This record gives sequence, structure tokens and C-alpha cells, in this order.
Amino acid sequence: MKSEDTPFEGGPMDGRVLPVLVGMTGHPPKTYRIPVPAPDGGPPTVLVYRRVPRNAGHGLGFARWKYAWDPAGGKGAGRKWPWSRPDPARPADPDATPGGKPDDADG
Repeated sequence: MKSEDTPFEGGPMDGRVLPVLVGMTGHPPKTYRIPVPAPDGGPPTVLVYRRVPRNAGHGLGFARWKYAWDPAGGKGAGRKWPWSRPDPARPADPDATPGGKPDDADG
């Protein structure tokens, strides 16, 4: 298996670089979970990091990745298929026009 040295940003792992296994496409996993054992022997705390582009807009044609800390530790957005229903826990944006720009409904 091939691995890539990947930096971590934020949280307890801030500034560390770990070798992360990459898949067949050469990309590391979208989420990286690190179980931290509790000092009293209780259930472990799980640190969740999300994969983000390391240098966006560099333009080399291939992406380098880093992991950013996700303090909420929730699940990701998941797959977004065109036929999927919207998530009821996530309210829809009432104003879909970005930045307050006028659209056809404004007249």
C-alpha cells in the first residue's frame, strides 16, 4: 500500500504530519478518525478530521490534501445524487441568490 505524508490543521493534532494510506486513485480518505483512549478507562474520544485541498487554486492539475479538524465530529454531507431528497435536518436557503444580487423576481 502507498502512503502520503499529510498535514493536520486545528484541534489536538495541529501542525503534525502523519503518513496516511491512499486508495487506488491516489487520494487519502475523506474523513480521518483518531480514537483517543480515556485516562479512566472509559469509552475513547474520537477526533474527526475532514480532507480539504492543501493549496486551492495552484493549478497543477492534481490535488494535494490536508486534514482540517471537525470539532462537531458529525457525519459528512454524504453523496449528493440529483434524485436525492433534501436533508430535513438542514433547512433550505430561503434566498438562493448569492450576495444579495438582483434576480428576475426582484423586478
